[in-house]
Amino acid sequence: MAFSNSHRNAPTPACQKSGYSEGGHQLEKLEFALAVAITRGDQRRVDELRTQIDALGGNREEPGT
Repeated sequence: MAFSNSHRNAPTPACQKSGYSEGGHQLEKLEFALAVAITRGDQRRVDELRTQIDALGGNREEPGT
């Protein structure tokens, strides 16, 4: 018997998105920008980004997870 998996690819309505997932996405963007700033040696930007990351609660995940 075949099962339909079409529900797996359905977009999540905006009202069902959790604050964590959106906050997690923002955290990922900030961490990427931090890595770029570190690579470029832009200490002012590094400090700004670290402050923003701390304001979001920092990265609570273990590295590599």
